[in-house]
Amino acid sequence: MVAMKQVLFGGLALSALAGGLVVAARQSEPTPLITFTTSLSGRTDAQRHNAALAVRKLNGALIKPGGTFSFNGRIGTYSRDTGYRRAPVSFNGQLISAWGGGVCQTSTTFYNAALRSGFDILERHAHQFAPLYVQPGLDSAVAYPGIDLRVRNPYPYAVRVVARIDGDSLIVRLEAQGQKNGLCSIEREVRQVTHDAPKVIGEGSATRIRNTGKTGFDVSVYRIRNGKREWISSDSYPSMAKVIERS
Repeated sequence: MVAMKQVLFGGLALSALAGGLVVAARQSEPTPLITFTTSLSGRTDAQRHNAALAVRKLNGALIKPGGTFSFNGRIGTYSRDTGYRRAPVSFNGQLISAWGGGVCQTSTTFYNAALRSGFDILERHAHQFAPLYVQPGLDSAVAYPGIDLRVRNPYPYAVRVVARIDGDSLIVRLEAQGQKNGLCSIEREVRQVTHDAPKVIGEGSATRIRNTGKTGFDVSVYRIRNGKREWISSDSYPSMAKVIERS
């Protein structure tokens, strides 16, 4: 029997035979499994910068068969030293400036691609308040190092992450070498929607919006695959009052 070892290099499978002979066979082109897009419209320049920096680091990640992918492990810290800017994030019901604000849109877009392609979800966290760039229940908050997004590739083939920004669109595509699996559909059950009455502070005729407010949601997410309904998550997002300041 002739020993043979095969490795992938670019689009070629190189088969090394005993005796040093190498045989090259071209593999099929990568097959897109799923593409998911979120909108950057309305985001600040700093948020867009941070999301784009995370996209560049995410792009090209290869998730091995049965392998676990950590978003924080791939992206690293969100700090000035790694090129991030201060940008608005939600904290205790208010918008504050923090390093890496906007990175969560990249993690959320990747999460939705992984969820719909059938990946196992090992760790995912909801935001305190529902973000506007995705439906409630489908967000994925991250904060280095303790709040991560981790998924597992359940397939017997590697999956590559292709991430990019095109205008106002943040796009994540998952693709595999010559493979195609059945996609999953997602169902959301919104159990409750809440609103807070606007708050007015100060006196005077001039007004400005200090906080635009947030709608509250109780929502559960299910994944439908091969006719089976799988519970994914249940989240409660509190409402936040709109704040009008008079002066």
